[in-house]
Amino acid sequence: MRPRRLPVVLLALYLAAAAASFVGVEDVQNWVSETLPAWVGCGILVATHRRFPLSGVNLVLCFVFALILHTGGRYTYAKVPLGEWWKEWWGFERNHFDRMGHFFQGVIPAMLARELLLRRTPLRPGPRVFFLCSAAALAISALYEIVEWRYAVAFGGEAAEDFLGSQGDLWDAQKDMTAALLGAMSAQLLLGGILSRQIAAIRAEPPR
Repeated sequence: MRPRRLPVVLLALYLAAAAASFVGVEDVQNWVSETLPAWVGCGILVATHRRFPLSGVNLVLCFVFALILHTGGRYTYAKVPLGEWWKEWWGFERNHFDRMGHFFQGVIPAMLARELLLRRTPLRPGPRVFFLCSAAALAISALYEIVEWRYAVAFGGEAAEDFLGSQGDLWDAQKDMTAALLGAMSAQLLLGGILSRQIAAIRAEPPR
């Protein structure tokens, strides 16, 4: 059975975190640009919750990704304190917080696609679903890189640099897409079984 209060609790926590991320923000344009996907995703989940309530694991993953997006919007990805700590501790040459964001950019579409395919099509867990979900995540990551490119062309200057978060890395886009693909595959391997069990529990629930 799904925890009935989980969506409400996560929504309340998200709204509180979103408000906190805006308090004292220095670059409002960057905050809006970086957090817009989280707001859009939240709106879609709220609008479709009654018709297609998501599994608990996907709701939690979406919540975590939203926190990452708002953290990046609050500080800009190149300056997130956690990434600076990693940089100092591990001797990195750049702030790698954005890599975690792109990793989750692969996790979310792959897991959502997996749930959609398993609940709305005759497909069952296996290599075909794994490939389709990984491909969907990689395609979305590539599309986002195109959006970043056009944003940089349109606005230029410091705003574009903050949004891109490339930090001078010539191969940043390729590494971001690689991180997304690794996220998509890792999530399916590690959490696919949990998702399948939750989907089975959803099917067993009596109609409301």
